[in-house]
Amino acid sequence: MTVAESRQLMTSEEFLDWLQPGTFADLIDGEIVMHSPVNLRHARLINFIDRLLSAYIEHEDLGELHRESVAVRLSVRETFLPDLAYFTKNQAARLMATHAPFAPAFVLEALSPGTAYNDTGRKFAACELHGVQEYWILDPEKLDHHFYRRTGDMLTEFAQEGARINSASIPGFWVNRGWLNPTKLPAVARCLAEIIASHKQGRHRRKG
Repeated sequence: MTVAESRQLMTSEEFLDWLQPGTFADLIDGEIVMHSPVNLRHARLINFIDRLLSAYIEHEDLGELHRESVAVRLSVRETFLPDLAYFTKNQAARLMATHAPFAPAFVLEALSPGTAYNDTGRKFAACELHGVQEYWILDPEKLDHHFYRRTGDMLTEFAQEGARINSASIPGFWVNRGWLNPTKLPAVARCLAEIIASHKQGRHRRKG
């Protein structure tokens, strides 16, 4: 693909026809933006969250988690491949064979030098506009993580200082901020056990 072709405005339908397995790109404002190769810090952090969240969603039977392989069509000229996208059970039942024709409940993006501008800017704004309920931005290099949840029409930041980040869209799921350091990641099994135990305690308290 030449530079001229990459700058030609496309529709989401044209982009989905162009997109091939193993090709990682976004369509932002009608323009193809290729994903840059990630480093090990980025890969390790995403691997950790993917394994932890996938196991929790399966344990609680909450829906589906997809990793940079399911295209999310938000509008006629906006289709993204998020690092991680969570779909509720009702949403998962409406997924199409080639893409998601609606916004997921939860999006997570891990920053890299080539994607940071869009992940925190144009993609964030599009997800806000089209109904994403929760948007996490993780920074594997600076550990400057930010968490946003829907408040009315906006995604507003929460847990700026807290050690524990409670998900607003995945019932009972949380992470400890200290777990999000790719140089000293904890064991997934231990973290999962902590989350599940905490969730059970919360259910018991509500019933009581």
